[in-house]
Amino acid sequence: MKILFTIGGYPIHLFGLTIALGVMAGYYVMLREAKRKELDTDKTSNLAFYVVAAAIVGARVLYIIAFNPAYYLKNPLHMFMIQQGGLSIQGGLIAGVLFAYWYVKRNQLPFWKTADAFAPAIILGQAIGRVGCDVFGVPMEGNWFWGVQVNGQLLHPAQIYEALLNFILFFLLWQKRKNTTYDGQLFILYMAGFSLNRLIVEFFRTNPQVFGPISIAHVFSLAMIVVTLLVGKWLQKKQQKEHMPQVSGGNAAVVMPVIEWKMAGVVLVAMAVSVMFYYFIHGL
Repeated sequence: MKILFTIGGYPIHLFGLTIALGVMAGYYVMLREAKRKELDTDKTSNLAFYVVAAAIVGARVLYIIAFNPAYYLKNPLHMFMIQQGGLSIQGGLIAGVLFAYWYVKRNQLPFWKTADAFAPAIILGQAIGRVGCDVFGVPMEGNWFWGVQVNGQLLHPAQIYEALLNFILFFLLWQKRKNTTYDGQLFILYMAGFSLNRLIVEFFRTNPQVFGPISIAHVFSLAMIVVTLLVGKWLQKKQQKEHMPQVSGGNAAVVMPVIEWKMAGVVLVAMAVSVMFYYFIHGL
């Protein structure tokens, strides 16, 4: 991983810095949404920190199992060396959701309403964190100007592809957050949308392939899209049968959301800064 500087002999990695910035930005957004939804902010704050830890563990475990189990069986101590890379975001999502389900039930929080409060925050954190990732894409077939030179090869900047797609998804969720038709819809859209983003980006990355150009990450992404959409259909029907309010946040009628131009501007600036920072860092 790229080291930015050292403090007292301890290296500060680029990926660690962007993850920390992403966590802070996501935490701010989550608190704002939790207050709007009148959730217990103390409990949701605790959940945010625990979920981050659970997600890191889950991301590491799935990476070890799915991508390189033989290596880690021979080198078991390397399982704990996450500073050397090797995290699967799908594993992080699965572990985070499972832990969150246990936590909200234990602390008597509404699961799907809480999940909706977290959805925009999670994807914003992922967008910022991905900028510092050092897993580059495959070599470019042409000499495109946005490519990144790594070890004498011009590679696709897969990190920035995914970061930009995630920023776009964040804005779409932000626009939708006051106009959902059932509790949990925002989280379902996040899961399906992020999986679609990964599905696209995986065509520019190198991962163990299942057949042809389809990698194991493609399979995980497709499975998550199908599962989350099916859960969304089931959840919508279930809440309608139970005569739950159709719109989270109070309004009974579904209206077209007004474009929040201020947030659109913030997202565009964040995307531009991310791109400039990315190329500045990798041009050093």
